[in-house]
Amino acid sequence: MKNFYRMAAAGLLLLLLCFSASAQRLIPGGNTIGLSLRTDGVAIVEFSGTLPKRAGLRQGDIITKINGKPISDAAQVGAEVAASNGAPLTLGVLRDGEEKSFTLSPLQTAEGWRLGIYVRDSVTGIGTVTYYDPDSGAFGALGHGVNDGTTLLPIRSGTVLPSEVASVSRGAAGTPGSLQGTLCGRGQCGVIAKNTPQGIFGTIEPSEGKAIETAKNCEIHPGAATIRANVRGRQVEEFAVEISAIYPNDDADRNLLLKVTDPTLLSLTGGIVQGMSGSPILQDGKLVGAVTHVLIDDPTEGYGIFIENMLAAGRESCGALNS
Repeated sequence: MKNFYRMAAAGLLLLLLCFSASAQRLIPGGNTIGLSLRTDGVAIVEFSGTLPKRAGLRQGDIITKINGKPISDAAQVGAEVAASNGAPLTLGVLRDGEEKSFTLSPLQTAEGWRLGIYVRDSVTGIGTVTYYDPDSGAFGALGHGVNDGTTLLPIRSGTVLPSEVASVSRGAAGTPGSLQGTLCGRGQCGVIAKNTPQGIFGTIEPSEGKAIETAKNCEIHPGAATIRANVRGRQVEEFAVEISAIYPNDDADRNLLLKVTDPTLLSLTGGIVQGMSGSPILQDGKLVGAVTHVLIDDPTEGYGIFIENMLAAGRESCGALNS
């Protein structure tokens, strides 16, 4: 009898957890968008020699200062190196949220003074909108952060641009496929406020479609589901998938294991491809999550994030979504 009461208490706790938060009504996306991000600092993307690495620098480091002077774009880095005349430079960098300092001396080359690093101050690409909030104008996309290697890029500003899918590179075992997008129509249609491990967030122009309820994590179950994706032109279509497994304790972007079962999507893309990140996952008439990753060895499988985890990151980042 004592064990029965313990089981009953545990069941009650589960019910309380499941119904503790009210569902939101959001418009599921599925449309691709063009992304243009300006980094807060300058990202190191590659080395041309061994000296930077020996000095302690890593790919993905964000240069924020040179000799104490704030750096905002790649042109400034070039100007500081050229003006150094070979004198050692102290680089202030941001790595995994921590500020660090490294000293590196430029080398004389046929092209002038060089640090032996390649940098960039902006990122462009294509991704998929997960949801639009008709009450606040807020949106979330990708379901994962924009990274340079393994480092989340801190962004200073970002814009959203209308796009359409021009072609598809099909995925195969060992080779992830991708969507090739082109910008279309007028100028920007939204702004990006934050880049987080659970997605990018900001505001966007109104989206057409019917708002549906979001699912709580405890409502999601293994079984049939669908994803909304834009894999040809501007057309958003719904494709069948299977939720194979659920990982409730993962607070990052791999809460759901997905298997593409739709013959049309398999024929068009081979499964999940780059550019589909953010494609909303629907089950039992509710928005349950977003596609985030493809399995390199099997493009028919991939991961997704819980919509609750994504919304929590959106609220913390933008303060635009209401609980």
